[in-house]
Amino acid sequence: MHIPDGFIAPQVYLPAYVINLGLFFYALKVFRRWLRERTISYLASLSAFAFVLTSIALPLPGGTSVHGLGVGPMAILFGPWVAFACLSVVFFLQAFFFGLGGVSSFPINALSIAFLGSFSAYGVYRLFGRGRVALFLSGFLSTLLSALFIALILGLHSYLFREHGRPVYFPLGFEVVIPALLLPHLFVGVGEGLLNLLMVGFLRRRLSLEG
Repeated sequence: MHIPDGFIAPQVYLPAYVINLGLFFYALKVFRRWLRERTISYLASLSAFAFVLTSIALPLPGGTSVHGLGVGPMAILFGPWVAFACLSVVFFLQAFFFGLGGVSSFPINALSIAFLGSFSAYGVYRLFGRGRVALFLSGFLSTLLSALFIALILGLHSYLFREHGRPVYFPLGFEVVIPALLLPHLFVGVGEGLLNLLMVGFLRRRLSLEG
């Protein structure tokens, strides 16, 4: 799901950097108020898990690829702002030091997965009653919403940024990019839903035992 360099116009990624930085600094304030010593190891472990999960890209026919997100457990257990702060650091390290995703597209990747993914995972979980069904839907729907956001951003480029009638940046329209991203991420969403079911209950029990 990481967008490489060259697909996002400066007119999009520069404002996205400003938005992402503003949200990140606010998230740090929430993070500092909320953080407790006993939870540091769990946050570090979940961040490392998300780093590994989002680094493993499975190639698909047509030149795209998919990877897991690992957003749900962190957002549900520690809140969406904390998850956004941790995952933003993960995507920053991936883009600037490991070449996973582009430097210019970093804010779009962070906003789609770290921000929208975290808040939608948390919101869906609360909306559907916080039970096992809610856990599954949280992982499933947050994955699809993140993929849809990226598809919309990419698809818009083929219409908004053209020279001599040809796209300058991303060349494919909505009719191609939306199904190309959403269909494979249906399977990723199922995996994310199952991941929530496996991890959230276990970690919640561990946290309560140490409380």
